[in-house]
Amino acid sequence: MTARCVMVLGTSSGAGKSWLATALCRWYARQGLRVAPFKAQNMSNNARVVALPDRAPGADAGSGGGEIGSAQYFQALAARARPEVRHNPLLLKPERDTHSQVVLLGRVSAELTALPWRGRSERVWPVLAQALDTLRAENDVVVIEGAGSPAEINLMASDIVNLRVARHAGARCLLVADIDRGGAFAHLYGTWALLSEADRALLRGFVLNKFRGDVALLAPAPAQLEALTGVPTVATLPMWRGHGLPEEDGMFDERGHGPGNGQGTVLRTVAVVAYPRISNLDEFQPLKNIPGLRLAWAREAADLASLAVSDWVVLPGSKHTSGDLAWLRAQGLDGAIAAHAARGGAVLGVCGGLQMLGEALIDPHGIDGNAPGLGLLPLVTLFEPDKTVRHRSARFGALAGGAWVALSGLALDGYEIHHGQTAEHPAMAAAGQRARAVMADGLAWQNDAGNVLGLYLHGLFESPRALQALFGAHAPTLDSVFDGLADRIDAHFAPGVLRSLIE
Repeated sequence: MTARCVMVLGTSSGAGKSWLATALCRWYARQGLRVAPFKAQNMSNNARVVALPDRAPGADAGSGGGEIGSAQYFQALAARARPEVRHNPLLLKPERDTHSQVVLLGRVSAELTALPWRGRSERVWPVLAQALDTLRAENDVVVIEGAGSPAEINLMASDIVNLRVARHAGARCLLVADIDRGGAFAHLYGTWALLSEADRALLRGFVLNKFRGDVALLAPAPAQLEALTGVPTVATLPMWRGHGLPEEDGMFDERGHGPGNGQGTVLRTVAVVAYPRISNLDEFQPLKNIPGLRLAWAREAADLASLAVSDWVVLPGSKHTSGDLAWLRAQGLDGAIAAHAARGGAVLGVCGGLQMLGEALIDPHGIDGNAPGLGLLPLVTLFEPDKTVRHRSARFGALAGGAWVALSGLALDGYEIHHGQTAEHPAMAAAGQRARAVMADGLAWQNDAGNVLGLYLHGLFESPRALQALFGAHAPTLDSVFDGLADRIDAHFAPGVLRSLIE
């Protein structure tokens, strides 16, 4: 078989490409079709672990599984397909403003990471094209997501994710704009105008996303736009904050989520420290649906100063732990976190956040950087060249009293993505200052008081058992979220459009 390809392009980042592509994956899967997602290149520090193929060309050896962008992981689940590296063959994970770690077919490639980014395109294109071709050979439909905008004239010559992919696949393309930002019709027309005649011919419809108000008020703009471009506006999608899918880059929008996330009085605030190289934020999405819980960002000390003892502080993953620690200190957040812990407030560190909670980061191989830790757990982290990337199932032991005691004995399925290896600080342990290992293989540590917990496994709040233990609540299943997305586009696309894209 040779799959039909439906491609979602955007007028900008954040327009809604990932959301729409995920909805399309589930919509076509519900028609009884074999569906696969594809994004040639993703730039994100939100990644998931998937199985590796036997060989990943140009990639270093590593442990366990491989990495793809979280958006393609969820799209594969929506398509009822097993997530794999072909769904996102090239992943760029920003570590600094001018440097990204390059992951090819699931594995870190030191060679590609060292190349200037403009020099990578021709090197990687054959691998990307082959991944797409093999997915097309095995499926009825491939839903392709673009990146940023296809009309960035400074990037077109080295494009490997938008128009080059569309041409290679003969994709039927939708162009989506965020109308909530304003200027959507100008964005759509301007994008169309910057494309070549051949590329314009690939556009089958414009989509207006995040609309609030009466659709009739848009007239006569859609008709005028079609008269100018020949491209119809095939859908106007209403603003929908509560769809349940993690935001495209993991960052959640605090607007529209009032007290208790819109579900009554706030009983607890969970403040997530938002450092510059934050990663794997999609795992906190289920907390947005917990009654009485407010999920908030902490970017300066004042954001933590008003927390009650019953509130939590979360240090999430980081793609550059030492750099984010330096930023955290510059904002005065180190003192605010320490003060919250000293009052008995709960502090959770996940992956890079666990590393920050320790005494020191030691980096003999130039992986991340040396730095003193926050000193809330008597641990030390050593960065190793090989990256740990794997699924893990583990069980909490007996936790000390406090916020985390409800996790005692709970089994957790999660995943690891980290270079650091963490253990007790030898000198402190010899002096009697010990950390409590509350999970095998150094996957979780706790202080004696029980209020500070460090965890290497991602996915705690995605566990229904953990949500029930910690909050007595549950979040919607992913399957119900995907069906909700498909229902939404089914209701708001013009009749027959979705089927016509694959005919």
